[in-house]
Amino acid sequence: MLGNFSYRNATTLYFGDDSLKYLNEELPKYGKNVLLIYGGGSVKKNGIYDAVIEILKSNGKNIIEDAGVMPNPTVEKLREGVKLAKENQVDLLLALGGGSCCDYAKAVSVSVCCDEDPWEKYFIRFEEPTCEIVPVGCILTMAGTGSEMNAGSVITNHETHQKIGHVFGEAVMPKFSILNPKFTMSLPKRQMVAGIYDIFNHICEQYFSGEDDNTSDYIAEALMKSVIHSSLIAIENPEDYEARSNIMWTATWALNTLISRGKRTDWMVHMLGQSAGGFTDATHGMTLAAVSLPYYRFIMPYGLPKFKRFATEVWGIQADGKSDEEVAMAGLSAMEDWMKKIGVAMSLSELGATEDMIEGIADGTFILEGGYKVLTRDEVVKILRESL
Repeated sequence: MLGNFSYRNATTLYFGDDSLKYLNEELPKYGKNVLLIYGGGSVKKNGIYDAVIEILKSNGKNIIEDAGVMPNPTVEKLREGVKLAKENQVDLLLALGGGSCCDYAKAVSVSVCCDEDPWEKYFIRFEEPTCEIVPVGCILTMAGTGSEMNAGSVITNHETHQKIGHVFGEAVMPKFSILNPKFTMSLPKRQMVAGIYDIFNHICEQYFSGEDDNTSDYIAEALMKSVIHSSLIAIENPEDYEARSNIMWTATWALNTLISRGKRTDWMVHMLGQSAGGFTDATHGMTLAAVSLPYYRFIMPYGLPKFKRFATEVWGIQADGKSDEEVAMAGLSAMEDWMKKIGVAMSLSELGATEDMIEGIADGTFILEGGYKVLTRDEVVKILRESL
């Protein structure tokens, strides 16, 4: 394990098919005014909204609704939510939905009591909150982002074609999150699959970085195998509770910082995918899928021992009689086969990206230094072209 580190996670989780009842235990801890944040209305069709409203009312809460949070929350929507929260002096932000609602709630939470523009302060200058933070709670209806147990928030600016994430400190993490796997079963298949790949790539971003033999990587391999196994069951039977519950639990542990302890982390797939998302507004998990294989094939020679280990430990590739390069490539081929089987996007062109966007996407890609190879801009362009 590299270096010295600390680990603490401040979010309380309630998991299972009866977990919503624990909202009754959390609500008394907060004031009267609750901003209920949700998306396009699916929670009203499946009955989850009504169940939450009933619990809020039974706890004497004043409910202010903030509907219409889109899959890639925009800076305009963020400013709208901040205004609504300020006007109603909210005491709790309750996100009912997927990772986008959770991300959005966290961005609102750090902005309500601050007079500065949230986009400039948090997503351009990457400053930390300097004012009071309104607490956030999450009721999850989609598994994928891990936003229910971390301090990350991603906001999109369509005007500038930027999609930028900010990982805040512990104070911004949800105070509690309710995870009922049954709430995810009404998702369209494409959204479920996008979430599954998002989970898998979160693990990869922390796995393909550093060559030390550490406990974090052993945990990561187990999580990856769990996602692969359960995904194949869930695409055949989306209502298989065991598979959906395993996917939901894995999503949380994939990005609550546990498996990043004691090692470097990469995150270049996210930088490439998020920049592409700023131009296409495509689903996050799908943009990650589109750029993953070109990126990993490019950096494989620089991290060959880990890619060989990935092939043998995660995909069961037999190494006998093969060179390290052949084993590693076989692992990525197995990953490609699985991606096609579950139905993720395999190219950026599928998501609306075109050749004339490549330079702009490259300009919007943050270059990080935690992986095996620090990319040059020309290498970013090359990877993006291979992703089309």
